[in-house]
Amino acid sequence: MTEMRTLKVALLGCGNVGAQVARILLEDADALAARTGARLQLSGIAVRNVNSRRDVELPQELFTTDADTLVKDADLVIELMGGIEPARSLILTAVRNGACVVTGNKALLAQDGPSLHEEADKAGVQLSYEAAVAGAIPILRPIRDSLSGDRITRVLGIVNGTTNYILDQMDTTGAQFADALAEAQRLGYAEADPTADVEGHDAAAKAAILASLSFHTRFALENVHCEGISSVSASDIAAAKDAGFVIKLLAIAEKLNDADGNEGVSVRVHPTLLPREHPLAAVRGAFNAVFIEAENAGELMFYGQGAGGTPTASAVLGDLISAARRLVLGGPARTETTTGHVPALPIDASVTSYYIGLDVADQPGVLAKIAQLFAEHGVSIEIMRQTIHRDADSNVESAELRIITHRASEAALAATVEAVKGLDVINSVTSVLRVEGV
Repeated sequence: MTEMRTLKVALLGCGNVGAQVARILLEDADALAARTGARLQLSGIAVRNVNSRRDVELPQELFTTDADTLVKDADLVIELMGGIEPARSLILTAVRNGACVVTGNKALLAQDGPSLHEEADKAGVQLSYEAAVAGAIPILRPIRDSLSGDRITRVLGIVNGTTNYILDQMDTTGAQFADALAEAQRLGYAEADPTADVEGHDAAAKAAILASLSFHTRFALENVHCEGISSVSASDIAAAKDAGFVIKLLAIAEKLNDADGNEGVSVRVHPTLLPREHPLAAVRGAFNAVFIEAENAGELMFYGQGAGGTPTASAVLGDLISAARRLVLGGPARTETTTGHVPALPIDASVTSYYIGLDVADQPGVLAKIAQLFAEHGVSIEIMRQTIHRDADSNVESAELRIITHRASEAALAATVEAVKGLDVINSVTSVLRVEGV
């Protein structure tokens, strides 16, 4: 009987996800060996402080602060440290020493993905990162493998559980943004500093990864238009609900033609109104979902837990088993099918519907003036609703207008909003949000 091969696994980072990965590697060693054809030996865990308290009890002798030495002696490296450095340098050390790498570092991939892939290709090793987008949801492999013979035209994703929880609370309970954020922090869905989540940066990094795989071109974070949810008000949520919509923070990547007819890809993250009957509208709490439109497969949706130690560890282990089996069986490493060179288009090239909130004077002719100005800019109004308010102190009445347009270009809409601001009957433009799925 042939003795089973042993592969050394180096783990970088032992936070919420890393601790669960280590636990599974130790507890399920026999089952993982049977699936892999080799024993996966956890050779060490690199951390900043070996004495830090952790939620999972792990053998103390596994911990080290010498990440560099650990990486150089490994067959497989799992990078779960986060951040740019030293994660980037350690990954490069790993691939140059012939180790396959599994990472969940979406920020690093969005910033330096092309150079990391180039180094991995040069070394003939595998770089995998299913855990970088949507936690436990298997989305990157289906895009890369199952849909590789199709043409994806658009991807829409709820890829940040924190913002989805906040917006869901505002929708279902009527909470203000600050109160919903505080509750998310209390439950552990949001960090003490929630900036990366609520300002859309986390989702933007994931959008760049999704776009790169979907359109076979490497897009970086700088190619993603990004807006967060901190300016979404309870009145926006209520007005959307009244019109049959729900507001979600969406990551969107889609093929478009610019004004000159040249094909490109728009990648953007922003709060978006969705009809309540759209599949993504039903994604509640901190869950994630990705909705894909392809020429032949049609519409597909992937749904599940988008964060958390155990769910994300599942995605990490899936990549690890895949890389380990390649080492056992031999053959070339899995590389990215980024053979295209489709340009990234600016947000101005996007065409969608819009929701616009206006605070206006309550006097005759206001609606006519606004409608005429929209028409002059080629933006057609689909729905217009008016609510009258009376100031208790001054006894002056004003009106709140909520407008939903037909599809128009971003450039036309921006010009329209600027023109509307110049009308003497406009007190303020309170909201401008995009609408999808209509």
